Amino acid sequence: MKKINLATCCLLACFLLLFKNTSAQKPVNWTTKDLIKPSDLANTLKANVNLPLLFSIGPGAVIPHSIDIGMINDDKNMANFKEQISKLPKSTNIVVYCGCCPYEHCPNVRPAMAVLQSLKFTNYHLLDLPTNIKTDWIAKGYPVKQ
Repeated sequence: MKKINLATCCLLACFLLLFKNTSAQKPVNWTTKDLIKPSDLANTLKANVNLPLLFSIGPGAVIPHSIDIGMINDDKNMANFKEQISKLPKSTNIVVYCGCCPYEHCPNVRPAMAVLQSLKFTNYHLLDLPTNIKTDWIAKGYPVKQ
């Protein structure tokens, strides 16, 4: 049996990891201008003025005033999201969030952003939760539903 050296083994492992991560998700379909910082949303919620329409597109709506759509990668939840936003003016201030996992693994943020783009909304944002809702929102002491 032929032995594989350590460098070859590491190179193969890196290739497999890279292939796994790039094939699992499509590229991001948002830019930094489409993101809203958690601190900015928390301040808006605290001020209780000009609140955006806030949609939870993940496993649970933990942020006050958010509408719980559920995991949007489910066809029924996607249909519900489309129905909810189809009645809105295209300029409505909309924020979507998931927070189930890091962006590179999240099955919900890309489809939600794609729908908002395809329906020609002009004032939508993704809450910037690159790690998860627990780390990027709850642990920072931002408001949560009681």
